[in-house]
Amino acid sequence: MRPEATDEIVYLDHNATTPVAPEVLEAMLPYLRTAYGNPSSDHLIGRAARRAVDEAREQVAALIGAAPDEIVFTSGGTESNNLAVRGVAARAPSVRRRIVTSAVEHPATTAPLALLEASGWSLTRVPVAVSGILDLDAALAALGDDVALVTVLLAQNETGALMPVAELAPAAREVGALVHTDAAQAIGKIAVSVDDLGADLLSIAGHKCYGPKGVGALYVRRGTPLSPVVVGAGQEGGLRPGTENVAGIVGLGAAARLAMDHLANDATRITQLRDELWAALSAKVDGLRRHTPDDACLPNTLLVSFPGVLGADLLARVPQIAASTGSACHAGEHTPNATLLAMGIDSQVALGAVRLSLGRGTTADEIATAVELLTRAHEALVATAPSPSIPNTKRGTPR
Repeated sequence: MRPEATDEIVYLDHNATTPVAPEVLEAMLPYLRTAYGNPSSDHLIGRAARRAVDEAREQVAALIGAAPDEIVFTSGGTESNNLAVRGVAARAPSVRRRIVTSAVEHPATTAPLALLEASGWSLTRVPVAVSGILDLDAALAALGDDVALVTVLLAQNETGALMPVAELAPAAREVGALVHTDAAQAIGKIAVSVDDLGADLLSIAGHKCYGPKGVGALYVRRGTPLSPVVVGAGQEGGLRPGTENVAGIVGLGAAARLAMDHLANDATRITQLRDELWAALSAKVDGLRRHTPDDACLPNTLLVSFPGVLGADLLARVPQIAASTGSACHAGEHTPNATLLAMGIDSQVALGAVRLSLGRGTTADEIATAVELLTRAHEALVATAPSPSIPNTKRGTPR
């Protein structure tokens, strides 16, 4: 099936996935065509593949201030989070059977945590404020000598709120706990340093930073006790066995290099566009509510609730815009955005949520188009609404 043309689409869903940068694709192509060797093979083509993997490891390490031997390549953020959470649990002493996390983690973290909880581990889920930012005092109070791991995402994928990982990490170390942060949404959008954060483990996803899908990395600080989740041969220091995805890894390395080159300029320009988007929408939509914090947030993310409508209905009216709601619909029943519920937002307000996430290619003209289309769609929906209430709602946690 041929893909549909996207020239007329205003793409505001970069937190879901970013397009592959042209430079990344060019870097990958030789390893899909002629340089197809197995990096474990000791011949010219195999050694060329090994050199490419080693170079990409250096590029990813440089982006986060790590050493190359601290980078483990994976299939993406989900596998990285599973390796971090379950790998630490497998090596933890019997006196440490508790994990501290936030109430607004990505399912890539909550799912492996749920597996551990079902097997007898204790979880402490620290709440967030109405801003969406972790309650640091509550997190500090949750620490103790029985904690094996603190896992808190660096940037919340829906609200864009930045979490105080760097403030939490020293206290976690004092009680002997390891620190993991899911940085999938942060990499390529803000500067990330593993030493400044105090992280022992940090997850990366290629497709969130203009790299390909199906590749990621886990930073593992030297000396961190970790067991593999998948067993096999000895690739990636034995922590992620299996023949390496050379083209994907090369793409991730190229994306990391691009991020270092573009980070400062991208952040400034995209922040300005995001702020213009909020100013224009809020001026035209009475009662529009912003859930992304004004400060301590990603430069590209704007989560807002449109009053009196379902976010899903609003986006259905504007197929020219690619964006997300964070809600779910099952058998006609709409489930509010779980992150907003955790922030204490009313379920009716949460059902009107739309996440608009900008990227490197977003233009001022696209922002103006998005504002016009969204405001017209909202006006039309409100005008035809049968009642002030929103029907078929159900409180729950979307997947």
